[in-house]
Amino acid sequence: MLNEEAQPYISIIIPCYNEAKNLEAGVLDEVNEYLVQQDYAWEVVIVNDEATDNSRALIEQFIADKPRFSLVDIPHGGKPAAVWAGIQHARGEVVLFTDMDQSTPIFELGNLLPWAAQGYEVVIGSRGFTREGFSIIRKLGSVVFRTVRQLFLLRNIGDTQCGFKLCTREAALRAFPHLQFFKQAERPTGWKVTAYDVELLYLWEKCGYRIKEVTVTWRNRDRSDTKSQQSDLRRYIDESLDMAKQVARIKTNQIKGFYDALDLQKSK
Repeated sequence: MLNEEAQPYISIIIPCYNEAKNLEAGVLDEVNEYLVQQDYAWEVVIVNDEATDNSRALIEQFIADKPRFSLVDIPHGGKPAAVWAGIQHARGEVVLFTDMDQSTPIFELGNLLPWAAQGYEVVIGSRGFTREGFSIIRKLGSVVFRTVRQLFLLRNIGDTQCGFKLCTREAALRAFPHLQFFKQAERPTGWKVTAYDVELLYLWEKCGYRIKEVTVTWRNRDRSDTKSQQSDLRRYIDESLDMAKQVARIKTNQIKGFYDALDLQKSK
């Protein structure tokens, strides 16, 4: 049995905003049951992004007797802020970002770690085109987004938006502070999907990190109905417009040489 106090090899970071129904469905049980069977030291850092439902109470109850799980509270700042807070609390050599709903199940970590062992600093999950549980509109939209985005950025990466990403802690610390998301004056409200992943991957590419894309199982398992009050169609339209704007901004900053002025040299 692994020493509970051992320095973790991997830190799993799970952002949380109004995830009560997913928590009640036992997603953290799935995470724990998989990890306790592994022969490496690990920790799970859950970041409460000021949830307005009873997510926090459910998490506290679950982790009460699990010392390798921890809970971090932050003022509501959106998913990138939650992931960044988790990175700053992480102690592992590598970190995994994964969504609370476990649409990509935690066991897919076993398909990413071998590539990290081969020297890839960034290993990302790819959902392919089937995406069980996605509406036809979202499936078509993902193809359009991918096609247009690849014309301008990250031509060798298919799926930038999968929430299942593994990287070295050094790579995370190097890139995250430079995200334009953190330079916005307006404080985010509610919950929405953003294209911060595109800029993050672009920054990693700019740093010279080796990136490997690995196909993973994905099925929409999100049971939450309190993240957004919009209809699925309205939310999809708003998300698509926001993502298009962000990709355009990244390309504009690239052309202006904004990223060339940043300290993106990776450690040797």
